[in-house]
Amino acid sequence: MIDQGARAWLSTAKWTDAPAGVGRGDETFNDAVGKVRSPQRRFVPADRPLDRRRAKAIRQMLRQRRMRAQYFPAALFADPAWDMLLDLYAAQLERKPVSVSSLCIAAAVPTTTALRWIKAMTDAGLFVRKDDPRDGRRILIGLSEGAGEALARYFGALEE
Repeated sequence: MIDQGARAWLSTAKWTDAPAGVGRGDETFNDAVGKVRSPQRRFVPADRPLDRRRAKAIRQMLRQRRMRAQYFPAALFADPAWDMLLDLYAAQLERKPVSVSSLCIAAAVPTTTALRWIKAMTDAGLFVRKDDPRDGRRILIGLSEGAGEALARYFGALEE
């Protein structure tokens, strides 16, 4: 619980009261706290209804593929390439970045296997790797332009 003195300081503190090198002096501390956590870009359903429907269908398809493990040995379906393509396409439609670690999890295979597939798919020109502009330690993975277009055509054909 914050006592009244601390609450009063927080309500009037300026960034100049913060440690050196943090923020600008013309903003109040309270105003800047909300800006520190940059809001993640949210997928706005009304923005692109086709993208929304496709992303939802792809996410459902991925859930259904995971359900197979309840009925069949998972080793029968150990090739993660399609799951990775689907996950990256859904993320592209939702305008969300995908890190290597997130894609490894989405692949539902051991990490070393997922990393080998990421490399193979990148070498094949289906995936592109780029540094995360917000965190230099992370690598983001996305679909190449050709792979994204092929998936869009594929799902368009399914909808006909």
